[in-house]
Amino acid sequence: MSGHIIKVTILDIARELNITAATVSRALNDHPGIRESTKKAVRETATRLNYKHNKIASSLRLGRSSIIGVIIPSAEINFFGSVVHGIEKVAAENNYTVLIYQSNELYEHEKKGVQTFLQSRVDGVLASISKETINLDHYSEIRNRGIPLVLFDRTDPRLGVASVEVDDFAGAFQATSHLIDEGCRRVAHIAGQQHVNIFNLRLKGYVEALNVHNIPLNDDLIVYGKVSIDSGRECMNQLLSRPVLPDAVFAVEDFTALGAIQAIKAAGLRIPEDIAIIGFANEAFGEYITPSLSTVNQQTVAMGEEAARLLFEGLRGGGQPRRLVLKPQVICRGSSRRMNSAPSPFPAL
Repeated sequence: MSGHIIKVTILDIARELNITAATVSRALNDHPGIRESTKKAVRETATRLNYKHNKIASSLRLGRSSIIGVIIPSAEINFFGSVVHGIEKVAAENNYTVLIYQSNELYEHEKKGVQTFLQSRVDGVLASISKETINLDHYSEIRNRGIPLVLFDRTDPRLGVASVEVDDFAGAFQATSHLIDEGCRRVAHIAGQQHVNIFNLRLKGYVEALNVHNIPLNDDLIVYGKVSIDSGRECMNQLLSRPVLPDAVFAVEDFTALGAIQAIKAAGLRIPEDIAIIGFANEAFGEYITPSLSTVNQQTVAMGEEAARLLFEGLRGGGQPRRLVLKPQVICRGSSRRMNSAPSPFPAL
């Protein structure tokens, strides 16, 4: 026995049923012009003969791959995993496969991911821009080739493409206002890289909350980091070295908040009695640390679903690119609850 495996083709199915190969192909692709009885017979014969559909060959014939590419900064962050979950749900409903590429927050990796998708002939691309990316030429190439592109979470209006994001300004305003409602008056902010639009909006939301609550802005209470546990710890140590300590911290996202919590505990201070803290993103770990981390829920699954729907709108030749903004929700847990204060008289933005 040679061990050679005989590959079944649509010609074999056609001979078995005494129909044309073209009819078999259309039946396998659920063409509306083929009778249901014929489709059923073709599917049953394909299963019996162990026929394997060649997606690459099919995509060359049809001019589409039924694959969408998704670029995420990191699969290790629960936020992006949840977004992908929403994307995959909608993709499956449309009989599409999802191809995922991690940029690892690196510009060069992100460019390579775009080229990989273009070479793979994906039908569309969903992406969240890396923290390192400033030049957007690789994304412009997707758009210029007529391939639908949708950005989620980390977006950039310069591209003029469809996007889905949470209202980062409102989320930051609400998070800072919550700390003030808990009796805090020296609220610090550990910010992210300001060329990243969402981090800039969170800084602006923090500043506006102080303004609305008549608390003077103190530049000594704002430090800029790189959005990581290590950076959060380093930034918190900077704040702890200042002449006047903050009594609360709004961290740009949850991993930064986790690093800040480590620094606060290492300094022998209590959370939230000495320093209250809140993050942003509702990462999975936040509920299980001590004290549990207050945060801002970004509706991640809904973000993925809406981004995928916008992409399929583009694939169907929809109109002008749309920008969807989801409402954030503050989740109050142990790290920020200092008192049972009255509701804030100031409305959420």
